[in-house]
Amino acid sequence: MSQPVSPPSIPAFVLVRPQMGENIGAAARAMWNFGLDHMRVVAPRDGWPNPSAVAMASGAGRLLDEARLCSDLPDALGDCDFVLATTARSRDMTKPVFSPEAAMTEAARRIADGQRVAVLFGPERAGLENEDVARANAIVSVPVNPAFPSLNLAQCVLLMGYEWRRATAEVPAVTTEMAGTDWASGEEVEHLAAHYEERLEEAGFFFPAHKVGSMKLNLRNMWSRMPMTRADVQMLHGMMRQMVRWKERGD
Repeated sequence: MSQPVSPPSIPAFVLVRPQMGENIGAAARAMWNFGLDHMRVVAPRDGWPNPSAVAMASGAGRLLDEARLCSDLPDALGDCDFVLATTARSRDMTKPVFSPEAAMTEAARRIADGQRVAVLFGPERAGLENEDVARANAIVSVPVNPAFPSLNLAQCVLLMGYEWRRATAEVPAVTTEMAGTDWASGEEVEHLAAHYEERLEEAGFFFPAHKVGSMKLNLRNMWSRMPMTRADVQMLHGMMRQMVRWKERGD
C-alpha cells in the first residue's frame, strides 16, 4: 500500500507558456537563490527540455531537470489548493488582490496548514491572460510604474522568491560584519580616552583654562558615542604613539 505524499513545504512556481528558454533558465536561477526548487512549465513555446534554459540556469540545472512539464494550466494546477496569479494589470474580476509581501505571507500560512500553493507567472510578451487569472484564487499585484508595468519573467520570479524568503526566514534588517574583530569593551574605550587626554594635555591642547573642563567632557563624550571595535581602538592607540614618537624625534 503506497504511503500518502506529504504536501511540499514550498509553493510551486508555474511558468505559463514561457517563450524563451533563457528566461526559463534565469527564472530557475532566481528561484534557487531563495531556496525554491518546485517549478512547473506549462506549454513552453520552444519545447522542453530546452538547452538555452540549461545554459542560463548557471548552477540551478537540477531544478530544471526536476521541473514538471504540463500541457495546460488545469494539468499544472490539478493538485493545488490555493493559486496566486501575478499581474501588473487591473482585471475586471472579483478577487482578493495581494501585494507580493502579503501574498507570500499568505502562501506560507496556507502551506503550514497543509495546503498546496502555486504562483502563476505569465509569458514574457503580454503576461497572463484573463482565462489564466480566472483559475486563480487571488491576484498578486506588483506596485510597478504604471507607465511601464511590464516585468521580465525572471525579475518577477526573483521578486516573489525574495518575498517568500522574507516570509519564511529570519531576515535581520541590519547586520554588521565584524571582519575578525569584536566591539570594544567599556574598559578599552576608557583606556583609549585616558591615553588621548593625557597626551593632549602634554601637547597643550586644552586651552584656555576656563574651557578645559568642557573640552575634556566633549572629548569623553565623543569616545563613548563612537561605535568602536577593538581593532579601531588599537589603531587609534598606535596613531597617537606614532605622533608622539615623531614629535620626540623632531625635538
